[in-house]
Amino acid sequence: MGASDAFSWHVERDPVLRPSIVLVAWLDRAPEWNALVARVDRASRLIPSLRQRVIESPLPVVAPRWTYDPHFDLDWHVHRVRAPEPRTRDAVLQFARQSAMDAFERARPLWELTLMEGLEDGGAALIVKVHHSLSDGVSGVRMLALVADPKRKPRSLGTLPPAPPDEPMDQLTLVASTVGRAAEQLTRLAWQPAAAIPALARAARDPVGFARGAVAMAQSVYRTAGPSSGALSPLMRDRATTRQLATLDVALDDLKAAAKATGGTVNDAYLAVITGGLRRYHERHDTSAGSLRAVVPVNLRALDDTGWGNKITLLRLTLPVGEPDPGERMRALHRITQAARGEPSLPLTGVIAGALNLLPVGYVGGILKHVDFLASNVTGPPARVYLAGGKVTGLCAFGPTIGASLNATLLSYAGTCHIGINIDSAAVPDPDVLLACLRESLTEVTALGTAPDPGQPADAPAGLANGAPSHQPRRERRRHDEKG
Repeated sequence: MGASDAFSWHVERDPVLRPSIVLVAWLDRAPEWNALVARVDRASRLIPSLRQRVIESPLPVVAPRWTYDPHFDLDWHVHRVRAPEPRTRDAVLQFARQSAMDAFERARPLWELTLMEGLEDGGAALIVKVHHSLSDGVSGVRMLALVADPKRKPRSLGTLPPAPPDEPMDQLTLVASTVGRAAEQLTRLAWQPAAAIPALARAARDPVGFARGAVAMAQSVYRTAGPSSGALSPLMRDRATTRQLATLDVALDDLKAAAKATGGTVNDAYLAVITGGLRRYHERHDTSAGSLRAVVPVNLRALDDTGWGNKITLLRLTLPVGEPDPGERMRALHRITQAARGEPSLPLTGVIAGALNLLPVGYVGGILKHVDFLASNVTGPPARVYLAGGKVTGLCAFGPTIGASLNATLLSYAGTCHIGINIDSAAVPDPDVLLACLRESLTEVTALGTAPDPGQPADAPAGLANGAPSHQPRRERRRHDEKG
């Protein structure tokens, strides 16, 4: 296991930190069951971790390891059920909610797939649950590509790849493997003095600059993994294991237009929606929050990296919530997130995760439970895809709260941004109120992209965004990264 994978594995010792990802794929009709199972079987032969289970290391300083499950049973992981009454989307979300709260069978590979058929509109839904130690959002989208088709008719899969060989792992083999890996780590540590020689040479040439860099690195590491006194929200402070799920949809072009109007990115517009909704939610409860502590995952993959597993880092940021003007809030968010991408500690993500793995889970929980919210942004398929004959009409991901009051995950698909909101019911006991506040914020932010040109007559009608008039002047526009 990599250090980040092991971090997700270890934190589950506290159920409040349970790191399960749930994906819901909405389908216009039920897929062909045998064809779907065949595609999942093929994917499990191509992606090693889908047939691997976790073996704990006898030495706490060595991360657990993945090993092929000699008793892998595809039927245990793939299920088919009829939708319960009232056979609506709410029934699907209720099933997904229960799935998000349930623990995995840790002696088996860490994923489950359930097809729910018989929805009232003739459609179906595929609910996929994955442990975060197995995959992050980017890797999950790549897994989807292995089972999806570009057309309604399922394509031929060709020759089925062979199943991976058994990997006997008795206690003697496990101890020997662990000792070998521990020796590798000690060898790397032994070479650290030699690797430090260039740094010492730089320090001799520029002692002041070297000292400043060391201080900046220490401060960056502390911002990433240092303790905090508590959540910044005066309202969303309780934590429990119960969850509620909600969804919010917006056209990708609407977020792009709002981002363009303020010289920012789609991610800035998305964060402006979440922070604006949280400001309104606090006001509904006769309180306020000037800033909230957020965790924002950042993808660390190189452009040519096609591997699986986790390759992200978690940036802990203090984001402005109290600013009522959505344009000003978006510009402030842009400055903060762009500065965060230059954090000196980003290359040390694995080292930091490895160090946290050695600490008591109570310490790690103290860090994570003092986060107010998580916000993730994942790029999904740009065009419609099909699953064994069923057209995917929407994709919604629900990331784990891992101790925060809520996790909002944006997954773009075929021109629509589907926002899945995973809510800790103890922190937010009235999720309908929160959802209403987020919808109001979404209307406010997207209205920025429909503001009139400055040269337009003063009495010209303003554009509409989600039914709300726009009153914001068009900002001078510049080139920007629209992907966020």
